[in-house]
Amino acid sequence: MSSPPPLGSLRPSPLAEQAAGQLRAQITSGHWPVGTKLPGETTLARTLGVGRSTVREAVRALAGSGLLRSRQGAGVFVIATEAAEDWPTRLRRAAVADVYEVRSMVEIHAARLAAARRTDSDLAAMNTALEGRRAAASGADDAAFVDADIALHAAVVAAAHNPVLTDLFDRFVPVLREGLIELVALLGLRGHDPNHGDEPHTALVAAVRRGDADAAGRILQAEISATVGLLGK
Repeated sequence: MSSPPPLGSLRPSPLAEQAAGQLRAQITSGHWPVGTKLPGETTLARTLGVGRSTVREAVRALAGSGLLRSRQGAGVFVIATEAAEDWPTRLRRAAVADVYEVRSMVEIHAARLAAARRTDSDLAAMNTALEGRRAAASGADDAAFVDADIALHAAVVAAAHNPVLTDLFDRFVPVLREGLIELVALLGLRGHDPNHGDEPHTALVAAVRRGDADAAGRILQAEISATVGLLGK
């Protein structure tokens, strides 16, 4: 195993990032294997030529990457030699079909909750989003149409009034948007029907409006299943 570069004094700007980089090199190279206790804060600060606050910031960054963990009264220990992928990165690397499987769990449950919890304001937002989707179908390019489609789904998720579900959906949006734009273009879904999918989306909003959770869930399940089926073509 090759030795990592020795720790040394850092140049200005930005010090915490440089400190984290040098500490990361010691960890990922195996110089500090899993289970190793890092030198004390004062020792690291002196070796790197920075203040203790900079060392603390660097350690926090590496802890956030899943490499280090502080144990109260015991010190800072290496718990992994490879940084964990963050959620957005993992989603970008995932297959679109896999993302849709998870999307279905999030959105179908959100639609059922929306049918039970929607307010007049939520219904107005969904109606506006539905009209926006129809407007985008008239002359808009595929990207604008997909954006309008996602806005409608986002309005339904928001009506569930569950911030965790809303946050999960928001994390999916960049991957969904990219995949849907490619799918619409590749299969020419709007060639004969510029407002592709208007009927199920209208039915979804109607089901939420009348408080029919079962219907809302079924409609959304059918729509997502149809999209997954297209992905397999």
